[in-house]
Amino acid sequence: MGTKVGIIVMTGLLFFKCHSDVPSRQPLVSAMQPNANVNLTDTLTFSVAYLLGRFEPSTHPDFMKIKSEHTTKTDAYIRSDVYEQFIRMHEAAKKEGITLTIISATRNFFAQKGIWEAKWNGERIVEGKNLRTDVKDSVERARIILRYSSMPGTSRHHWGTDIDINNLEDSYFQTDKGKKEYQWLVQHAGEYGFYQPYSVKDSLRPYGYEEEKWHWSYLPVSLPLIKQYAENITTDSIRGFKGSGTAKALDVINRYVMGIHPDGLPK
Repeated sequence: MGTKVGIIVMTGLLFFKCHSDVPSRQPLVSAMQPNANVNLTDTLTFSVAYLLGRFEPSTHPDFMKIKSEHTTKTDAYIRSDVYEQFIRMHEAAKKEGITLTIISATRNFFAQKGIWEAKWNGERIVEGKNLRTDVKDSVERARIILRYSSMPGTSRHHWGTDIDINNLEDSYFQTDKGKKEYQWLVQHAGEYGFYQPYSVKDSLRPYGYEEEKWHWSYLPVSLPLIKQYAENITTDSIRGFKGSGTAKALDVINRYVMGIHPDGLPK
């Protein structure tokens, strides 16, 4: 799949809602800023295999390995266009005494399958429970996993556009250090094209995963991706792992893939 980026600068950033649309009690989503020095495109096209994460990032021409100074991982990959903007953001934050470190980047279908099935089979404890023995109903078991983990084939981490930054625990972002890092992202990440898809759940985002202050998405590429996902993927496409039969009952595409802050949805 050739995905060379045809860049089109969109005047006024019409894809994105301004902060005035967000209730005052929710100043936590860094949407694209009107003065963002970020190129936007509506010309990217992706294969079904790409949308579902069924490819190998380490050999994909649009991906590159993340340098050790930017990640805690030894073998992490990201789209090169996303990485370019992350580096700009990283350097800007550094000048203000903020360190931004990628702790998770691209996870393809098979990596996500390992995470999902470990929880499904009870090999990883979830909220204090062995789900295999404690939750017999398959739909309810999947629903519990879906609080924070995606079904394989539905994760934004498949795309190489989404990264987890600094820590995976909400409690970290309640510390003075974590609060400072998060507020910097809220105020500045949009200048580099990044936004927080999993904002607090409320009337703007009633469905989907729980809030994730660490999860940031590169909107100029993830927006066309989610648009094409909605156009090309159905729950019949979500298969090849234990518990996949629950995807339709849980309406995973509408409630989870599309269950993000509306700034990241096609208009």
